[in-house]
Formats: sequence, structure tokens, C-alpha cells
Amino acid sequence: MAHHPNPESCAARREVVGEVLTGETCGPAIEPRNHDFGMPTPLCEAEGHSAHDNKCKPCSHPARSKTLSTLGSHSHGNWEISSTSGPVRPDGAGKAQRRNPVVDVDEKSDTPVVSKKLPNNGKPAEVVEKRGVAKGNVTQKPVRRTQSRESASMSLDDIRQVARGDKRVRFTSLMHRLTVQSLYESFYALNRKAATGIDEVTWTTYEHGLCTRLPQLHEEIHTGRYRAMASRRVYIPKADGKLRPLGIAALEDRLVQHAVSQILSAIYEQDFQGFSYGFRQGKGQHDALDALAVGIQRRRVRWVLDADIHAFFDTIDHAWMMQFLEHRIADRRLLRLVRKWLVAGVIEDGRRIASERGCPQGAVISPVLANIYLHYVYDLWVRQWRKRYAKGDVIVVRYADDSVMGFEHEYEARRFMNALEQRLGQFGLAVNPTKTRLIRFGSYAVRDCKRQGEGKPQTFDFLGFTHFCGTSKNGLFEVKRVTVKKRMRTTLQAIGQILLRRRHEPIPVIGRWLGQVMRGYFAYFNVPGNEKRLEQFHREVRRYWMHALRRRSQRHRMTWERLNPITRHYLPYPRQVPKHPFPVARFGVMT
Repeated sequence: MAHHPNPESCAARREVVGEVLTGETCGPAIEPRNHDFGMPTPLCEAEGHSAHDNKCKPCSHPARSKTLSTLGSHSHGNWEISSTSGPVRPDGAGKAQRRNPVVDVDEKSDTPVVSKKLPNNGKPAEVVEKRGVAKGNVTQKPVRRTQSRESASMSLDDIRQVARGDKRVRFTSLMHRLTVQSLYESFYALNRKAATGIDEVTWTTYEHGLCTRLPQLHEEIHTGRYRAMASRRVYIPKADGKLRPLGIAALEDRLVQHAVSQILSAIYEQDFQGFSYGFRQGKGQHDALDALAVGIQRRRVRWVLDADIHAFFDTIDHAWMMQFLEHRIADRRLLRLVRKWLVAGVIEDGRRIASERGCPQGAVISPVLANIYLHYVYDLWVRQWRKRYAKGDVIVVRYADDSVMGFEHEYEARRFMNALEQRLGQFGLAVNPTKTRLIRFGSYAVRDCKRQGEGKPQTFDFLGFTHFCGTSKNGLFEVKRVTVKKRMRTTLQAIGQILLRRRHEPIPVIGRWLGQVMRGYFAYFNVPGNEKRLEQFHREVRRYWMHALRRRSQRHRMTWERLNPITRHYLPYPRQVPKHPFPVARFGVMT
């Protein structure tokens, strides 16, 4: 078991309780999924062949087995019958037309060797030993043997079960899970329209010849010849006007990273705390928003701490990252593969910049590594601090490097802020002072502000929504949420620039594109209480479209009487898009 100087970052075991807001998970975080029946197996996973040869059959055969031969050897194939032949098949696997009808059939054992010598006349008669057809594993799940010669399931369900059953177990053999079939599934799970890396290989280009590329990539990974390429550095604008650095990895790197991230998620999803929602399977932004709203409404919350880590993805310590991975992973080859991606560096302005710290934001595996890092640095420590020092109610909701905590007492909130700065400093992180603040918030905070003459409680932003204190129709306290003004203004300006650039395109083309953009926007921000802000967004989009159409020529003929029927046809109205349920309805937590 790996150790490090600070024992508080390791948790012995997690108690199972029925309260999500307390940070405990109620049973498994993700239900196991059955991957036995899914995508058809490509040709590159033929039995006993690590690459194409003259006996391989077409890739689209639906009955191909998923079992691979032992790496570097063609003699350890699976004897399972993966395909059948007709009576006129050239391989002779059909009806007997000659003396050796099955000599060339693919993936089938030889015919039984029958003895010709007659039995002895003794009593009882001694029959000469004969060898029948190999039993094979037709009725068993296709497997591949590990180095210890123990059978291992191709799916990840057994990894989830072992990780869930024992929180201290370390997995010593995981690379055999990285098969051609897993690479095949990861390839089709990638975004087909994603930007290219320094290799300038698109998804469509790589798909041509996929059945020859994946076996070669699989062999390079398992023989140690795989080399991670540097990421291409790009910058995208942020809501506050600054630029966010991203690292666009090469296509093969994204492919392998996705396959490895599935293995890591199967292990660490059983360890992650219940208040962690960022980049996790089965959890999303609205789950975190609902958990926060319900926690503030149902608990005695008077103070809210909106904390943010400064440049988190750029300041991840590689040594601590590898040490955290060693808590659960003992496979040196898998750890070496992750280290290759961490130190690959980036290409900016034609120059390669070595990576001594951080993980490229934008890489496929970055969200999983970030959650693992914060699990040991933040989540386990917060859970321990709350049990040890908190006297009043404390709620926690974390999404990636953004976290919101609710406290009943002010002195506990300030004590936690000081302890948090020291804790993050031990692992090379720091609190962002411009985005971290402690404010009065909650049902009790409304009465406290009135008593002290401070007016209304302050607001805070989380996941694109501005949270403020309000009341329901019954006069009860309720957390209200509306779209952040700065973010909505930035989105509208981007839409207006695109409309001006495409103003000469046909109206039906622009209408369909603009309707798709608005439906996606409403799908996220259409929460209860945000109707007025969405109606304002709808009006501004119509105004930008009118402005672009009138800029087609100096003598425009576009009026609102002509544009209104067009907008009603192409642009959805906020009330026509399904609305998210109330937080209490979706986040059914027992208090």
C-alpha cells in the first residue's frame, strides 16, 4: 500500500448512510452495466490473431469472438467457434466433400482422432485411448488470461464489485482490460467533430483502415512502444473576459485515454463521495444544483462559502497524482501509461513546452484524474473535518474545482477557510481570492440581515446560475436561480457575431441553426423561476437576427411584420421546451 506523509488524505472506510448531503454514498455510486452485448467485434479481434493475415474474415461478421490470443503468440487462441460455413464454403467447413472437410476452417478445433486398433480380448476389454473434439469454451464468457493464468472477465463489472467490496484492495493487473474491443468502443465514443491535435488526424480519416490501425495501436501499448504526443495549445474566452488554456490531444491519445478512463472510473466511482458531482457517470450539473438548493432549504444554513481553486488543472502536482493513483492501482504498466500523458507537454507557437506540473484541460482523461486528485486532497479531508470539528450543520457540494459549502455558524465557516488554505498548500494548490467569499445566505440569513439592517442577503454564482434568497407562492423560503447576466450577455454577443457573418445565407438555413442553438440553451437553463430571463434571451436573439437581416443591403425590406412569422416557425419559445423539475422533486433526499 502506498503511503504519504499526510495520513488524513487517506480514508479507512466510508460508512453507508441514507443521506447524500452528508457526503456519504448510499450504496454504489453507479450501477454495474452489462457490456457483454453491445457493439459488434471487429476483424482485428479474431481468435488467435493480433493482426490481419490471409485467414481473417470480413470485419462485420456479427459472431466474432472478443477473445484475443496471448500477446506475441498465435498458439494460445480460443477454440470457440465464431463463424459457420455453408456447403460451398471454400474453407471446407461445410458438408464433407473431401477427406479433410474442416482443415481450413477458422477458429475450430480438429476433428476427433479415432483409434483404429481393435480392443483386446481381455475381460474387461481395454479400449485404445482416443482423443475427441476439444471441449472449448462455447458456453462460457469469452475471456483473456492474465499473467497469473487466472481467468479475467472482459467486462468491468467484476472490477466494480471488487472495488466496492474492499476499499483497501489494490489492483495488480489491469492492462489486460485494454483490449482491441475496448479501443474499438472508445473510438466510437469520441466526439466525431472534435478539433484535431498536432497530428491533424480527424475522426473520419482515422476510421478508414480502423481494423488495421487498432491492432497496431494495441500492440504498441502492450509492448511499451506507445508514445504520447504533445497537446496542441489553444485558448478560448472565459465569461470574465480572460482566456482559458486548453490542450487538444492527438486522436490516438484521446482514444487510449478514453479506454483507460473507463477502467479508472470503474474503480474510483466506488470511492468518490456523495457530494462530488463533476464529470461523473450518472451525475451532472443539475444534480449538483438540486442538491445545493435542497440542502440550503432543509438545513440550518446561515453562511455560504463559495470556494474556487486557482488554476487547478495547471497546478496539479505529478508526484502527488501518481501517489494517489497507487492507493488503488498496483499495475506498473498502467501507471506508466498515465505518466506519459502527464509529462507529454504542449505545443504552442511551434515550440514544445515541457510539462512539469498540471494536466492539460481538455484532455479526455483530465476529468477523471482531477476527480481522483481532489478526492484525496479535498473530499476525504472535508468529510473528516466535518465529523471532527463541526458543531452545527454543514453541507458540501463540489463540481470539479468549484465547491459551495453551507454553515450554520460563522466561526466554523471562517475556521474552515483558514484550514482549507493550509490543506491546499500542502499539495501545491491555492484558493482563488477573487472568487472565494463568505456571505450570509439561507432562510436564517434573511432574518439575520433584517435584524442587523443589512438589507437582502448577497447572491453567489454556481454552474451558470445566480442563486438568491426568495419565497415560494406559499410564503416559504426558497432558493431562486436565474441565468448569470454576464454569461447570457456573452452568449448573445457570440450569436450576434455569427448572424452578421452568415447574414447572406438563406433564411431557412439560419433559422434551423438558430433554433437548434436556442433549444440547447433552454434545455440547460429552463429551470423553475428562470422564465423571465429566458424570455429576455428570446427577445434579444430576435433583435440580433433582425439586425443581421437588415444589414444584407442598404435598402432592406425586412420588417417585424415579416420577421414574426419566421421566428415563430424556427425559434422555440421558452414555454415550449420541457422544463426541469423542482429540486425537491428530483433530489429526493431524506433528512
